[in-house]
Amino acid sequence: MTIDLNCDLGEGYGAWPMGNDEAMLGIATSVNVACGFHAGDSDIMLKTARLAKQKGVSIGAHPGFRDLHGFGRRPVPGITASEIETLVAYQIGAMQAVAALAGHKVTHVKAHGALSNVGCVDDMTARAIANAIKTVDPKLMFVVLPNSALVRAGEAAGLKLIYEVFADRTYEDDAQLTPRSKPGSVLHDANEIAARVVRMVQERAVFSTSGKTIKCDVDTVCIHGDTPGAVAIAGAVKQAVNASGVEIAPFRA
Repeated sequence: MTIDLNCDLGEGYGAWPMGNDEAMLGIATSVNVACGFHAGDSDIMLKTARLAKQKGVSIGAHPGFRDLHGFGRRPVPGITASEIETLVAYQIGAMQAVAALAGHKVTHVKAHGALSNVGCVDDMTARAIANAIKTVDPKLMFVVLPNSALVRAGEAAGLKLIYEVFADRTYEDDAQLTPRSKPGSVLHDANEIAARVVRMVQERAVFSTSGKTIKCDVDTVCIHGDTPGAVAIAGAVKQAVNASGVEIAPFRA
């Protein structure tokens, strides 16, 4: 059994950093790089891609809504399918171009924040994201939340799906992430998180706040780079997963 550890990185802007990207690149096996709409800029994208290349870490595009002030975590009312396709394609293309400068290659796409959250429950949004990925490069892998509209859209587009669970977030009974507006939706205890991840990987399931076990495919585990204590959490998760006998390795096409 193998599992990938992924992290959302490159989420600073200009002179303002976000998290410890270099330390996380020493732990994660794949990273999702902000493409300038919700965070990041061309220089940060290049630096992140170069570091990932040096450390043998796979990189993906992490497109979000154009929302620097809200960090891409606010929905955009009234946005059309065409507008979603365009903003996703634009960000993937930017990441591919910058990755080429670093001598690296984009292997996957993972929607960020509100774009992902809406896409998980709204078929139009999910189809627009999947269509953009397929049009730019049908060989790109699509990182999706199990049991969501993103899965249906990715399957319909013929994309290779990578099923993701979250180390530091809680789940509702419908297998969707607990909204960040609810207390306790983000976990912080590294040992508790590590033990939870081992259970998710071994049981191929996520666990809701009410105690429900929801079976699902598990290919990669996300640890958010902007979560306080992210490096300690990631280190504890890696150590616990290794100790459980599960190999940690990047996902492959």
